[in-house]
Amino acid sequence: MLQQTQVSRVLEKYPLFLKRFPTISSLARSTPAEVIIAWRGMGYNNRAVRLRLLARIVREQYAGRLPSDPEILRQLPGIGRYTANAVACFAFGQQLPVVDTNIARVVARAFPGGRGDAWKAAKQILPKRQAYEWNQALMELGALVCTASNPHCAECPLARLCPGAYKQHTRISSSPKSEPGRRGIPNRIYRGRIVEELRKQNRPAPLARLGRRVLPGFNGRDQAWLLRLIKSLERDGLVRTHKKGGGFSIALAS
Repeated sequence: MLQQTQVSRVLEKYPLFLKRFPTISSLARSTPAEVIIAWRGMGYNNRAVRLRLLARIVREQYAGRLPSDPEILRQLPGIGRYTANAVACFAFGQQLPVVDTNIARVVARAFPGGRGDAWKAAKQILPKRQAYEWNQALMELGALVCTASNPHCAECPLARLCPGAYKQHTRISSSPKSEPGRRGIPNRIYRGRIVEELRKQNRPAPLARLGRRVLPGFNGRDQAWLLRLIKSLERDGLVRTHKKGGGFSIALAS
């Protein structure tokens, strides 16, 4: 849930989601539509579909218990290096580096070589014990003190060691890339609107009606674009389409 979503929103949704799906097995038994509806308000709905698929794999291949091996975790849907190491470290107490955006920024600024390979540098500076506390501390340091803009170097416990302290810092990120979209709005926003409209209706919707709901002024020239979005959502397992007469109807995946 925390991937690309604010902590405040996750704190609200997390207990509700766990109440609806208290175990991996209960999540594995659910339908995609049930999980997508429970995910409402979180955005990036692909995460919900991948989480359900992960639960099914864990139930079938690992007796319903999440593996502790980060290499095995990385083979599960929706889990990359960061999530695998975070789960292995924070849930299973393993001595592993964890590199999120905040930690990458701290490592790049304070430790030689960190800018070139944050993971390698994070592993080199990892203490022999207490990786849990270390990684949590670096995350907090990056989020609250060593911020992307206007870092609070005077308050930083690493200031005397940091070659970048009190100097002009630049963001550690590439310049934003333009996203494909329609009328100045990225397609990912429209994808979210489509899923949200289907959540509200909870029944199949004709293509034209759905188009008018998600794009004001929708007309025939927008139809091919909308179909491409729907096909992408269908490939991701979020919706399903049905031929109805000469057209289509769309519903949440079942």
